[in-house]
Amino acid sequence: MHEMSIAVAMVEQVTESPAADGYGTVSAVRLRLGELAGVVADSLRFCFSLACAGTVLDGAELLIDHVPGRARCGPCGAEWATGMPPQLCCPQCDGGRAELVQGRELQIVGLRHTRSDTADGAAHPASVQVKES
Repeated sequence: MHEMSIAVAMVEQVTESPAADGYGTVSAVRLRLGELAGVVADSLRFCFSLACAGTVLDGAELLIDHVPGRARCGPCGAEWATGMPPQLCCPQCDGGRAELVQGRELQIVGLRHTRSDTADGAAHPASVQVKES
């Protein structure tokens, strides 16, 4: 169950991120998750909720944008959806030199914070876009 180590790493990355400075608690984390990343989304959500306990992410929602797997054939240039399990032979020329174009992503792309430092003391959502690396 490597999803727990991924969830813990996500919580550490968010709490140490410069995007977290000056904001209150984190109410949501948006993640791009590739079909071929080898991560089970439901397991990651469960582990994420456990990893967030007692941190500034306590109760945060994990929003997952699923990225389908795609491959490109080197010899003929055709592109196709790989599916799962992945089809890596070219459906057009039957060649076996495919390059994965997308589908292995595991990337935090945004945070939503709840600020509580306003004059009325109420919590207000604020979105923060995380820079891609």
